[in-house]
Order: sequence, then structure tokens, then C-alpha cells
Amino acid sequence: MSEATTAREPAIAARIDEARRLADSGRILEAEQAFLDILRESPRETDALNFVAICAHERGRYAQALALLERAKGVRPDDPITLTNLGVTQAALGRLDQSIEALRAALAAAPDLYVAKLRLAEVLERAGRADDALPLYYGAIVTAQGTGQWLSDATTVPGLRPLVLHAMRTVAAGRRRLFSELFAPLRERHGSAALARFEKCLAVYLTELPANYPDPTQRPKFLYFPDLPTKKFLERELFPWYADLEARAPAIRDEMLGVLAEDSGFEPFLGHFDSDQLEGHLTNTVGPPVWNAFFFFRHGERYEANHRRCPQTSAALEGVPLCYVHEHSPEVCYSVLTAGSHILPHHGVTNTRLVTHLALIVPEDCAIVVGGEMRGWQEGRCFTFDDTFEHEAWNRSGKTRVVMLMDIWNPYLTEVEREALTMLVPAVGDFNHTAGVS
Repeated sequence: MSEATTAREPAIAARIDEARRLADSGRILEAEQAFLDILRESPRETDALNFVAICAHERGRYAQALALLERAKGVRPDDPITLTNLGVTQAALGRLDQSIEALRAALAAAPDLYVAKLRLAEVLERAGRADDALPLYYGAIVTAQGTGQWLSDATTVPGLRPLVLHAMRTVAAGRRRLFSELFAPLRERHGSAALARFEKCLAVYLTELPANYPDPTQRPKFLYFPDLPTKKFLERELFPWYADLEARAPAIRDEMLGVLAEDSGFEPFLGHFDSDQLEGHLTNTVGPPVWNAFFFFRHGERYEANHRRCPQTSAALEGVPLCYVHEHSPEVCYSVLTAGSHILPHHGVTNTRLVTHLALIVPEDCAIVVGGEMRGWQEGRCFTFDDTFEHEAWNRSGKTRVVMLMDIWNPYLTEVEREALTMLVPAVGDFNHTAGVS
């Protein structure tokens, strides 16, 4: 429930707390009477107005509920709880347009209010707008479950259980239909057999199949592509383009040293956070933790100015099978880890793309650990690893370590599978953005 805008007298505040305790213990009629008594003395208490309105609504007295909620809205026009209850009551009266308006206003005030998302999806579906309802149902479920709600009957308010179950069934069928339709042209061109592994990947993502990770240290944060060879570090023989890249390593290193000396164009690899927000991600034993990057690509965006500053590096990247996915990948950069900095254990997003390092400056006592296997860098040499295995890296020297970091396609994927992934990942991103989840 929401707080009233007016200052409360201590006696009224105590009575509101007692009424809430009655409601929480299931003594609804006593709580309702307590709130009615409060309204006689303090008619602008929005908590009381909302509770009494809900009681009226549940008895089918929608006009009475509406009048109470309009009073509450007059006190607090932007209160998301009042607006949600108002939207639910408008829907009960068949006023779907007004209901949608109220519920959208509730979400504008409180974007993570999952009950408002659920109710808005319900009303949109009633209004014949199932496509608009689908992402809202999904967003409501993800947000609620992220707070520990709607995981079972015990964590779902009884009055919402039928609607929550309906939302879950709708999301399961709707997302399957949405993504299956997306790949229909690809199936027609290449046949189902060419997409068999991809279809299994999609089923795992949609939780229709278990992931069954072959190694317990592998846990992709986003997308797992099954039936690929499970390797922490991959054999050099899989990457014939290493030879050209390593031959260009001296020129790449010279350009890196130039921008490092200028100390411009770098940004935090993890984004701009306060030091306390880096806890659990990055530490340093001797000073501030620093993991900086001079990006050539970031979330798939090409940094033209940096390519112009480093033409030899830019040219070398033309021969690398970078993992291009619209607005998502690749990440390509000079990756700078300062003395004493430690990138703490974490997992990458998907095993469909791998990470290649070309070592440029490597002091002593620097290493990376992937799935429990430790490896050091050799200047001028590449290696590639699957970052969906738990991994960490450290620089325990007194100098700066720099590698060229590149996202590449997993070489065990076929061209058809890569094409399917370049369609799926943006589609999932767009759907999740509409749903209001990351």
C-alpha cells in the first residue's frame, strides 16, 4: 500500500499500522472496519481508500470501488498502487480504454510494478491486442520472480494465481510461436536438418529442454548452444587466421602504445560505476581497480574514430571472424589491466561466441583461469577460450598488462547456425526491451 501525502498524526499512523496487521493476518472484515473508521476521521488517507475500494471491488460493487479510488487519485494523482487498482476496477466495468490509461500511468510511475504489468497485459488481451499483451506478461513474470514471487502457489497471492498461470501459459506458447515464425524462411531455404542443433538451442533458451551442461563450471548467462565440443581453451589449429594476426602483432602493439601514451579514448570495460559497485567484479590489492578498454567495437557498434587512430590494427581485424550480431557483438578492444587488478570469477553470456586474446604487454605474474585451468599470456601470441566457463584474470605485477580482446564465432558452428543466431539474439533483445527486462 502507499503512504498518504499528508502528514499523519501519530494516533492515525498507529491505527493504520494496526489495520494493516489485521489484513496481513487474514482478518479482512476487521481490517476493513478499521480502515472505515480511519476514513471517518481522516478521509484523505489513500491506504484506507485503497483497501476499502478493494473490498468493494471483490464484492462486485465496482461503482463504489471506483468512487473511492477516484478520491484516492485526487489525493495522490501519481500513486502507482491507486492507479493499478483504478485500472483493475475500470476493466471490471468494461471501460477498457480507461483501464489501459490508468495502468500505463501506474507503470510510468513505477516501471517494475509487476502486478500493474500483469493487469495491463490482461486488459490488452481482452481488448484483442494479444501481441501487445505478450511482452507485458513476460515482463511481469520475470520481474516478480526476480523478487521471489510467483515461483509457486506459496509465493503467489491466491487471488492472482489463475491469472499468473494464464500468463505463464501464454508466454510459453507466445514466445515459441514468435521465434518459430522468425525462422520459417531459414528452414525453407536450408531444411530442418541444418537447423536441428539450433532448434535445440532455442528449446533450451525457452526452458522447454534442460541445458544439461557437460561441465559444472560452464554456465552461460544468456544462451547455451548444446552439442558443441566442450573446451575451455581451443586448439590453435582451429584458427588459421592466427598466423596473419600474430605477424601483425608488432604494428598493433606500436599503435596500442601510442594511444596508451596519449591516455585518451579509454573507458572502463565494465562501464562507469562507483568503486563500491565494482565489488564482486573487480578488485586491486595496491590501488584502485582498473580494467580499461580502447574499443574498436562495443556491443556491435563500430568506433570509427578509434579505427582511424589505429589503421594497422583496424586492417588486421578484417581477417578475424568477428562475431557480428546487431547491437550485441562483437566486443573488440585493447584490454588494459593495471598493476594489482584482479577480474573476479564470472561467466560469459553465450558459448556461440568465443574470446580471443592477442597478448601485447605481459609482465610477470599475470594469468587467466578458465574452468580451473590456468594459462599465462605470451607477447605476440593468440589463444582462444570459452568464457561461459567460470573464469578470472589477474595482474599481480607492478606494471600494466595489455591484450587485444576479440569476440569471434565458435568455429564449430555452421554458417546456417550463425545466420540463425544473428536473427535470434536481436529478436530476443527487442522482445525483452519491450517487456522491460534486461
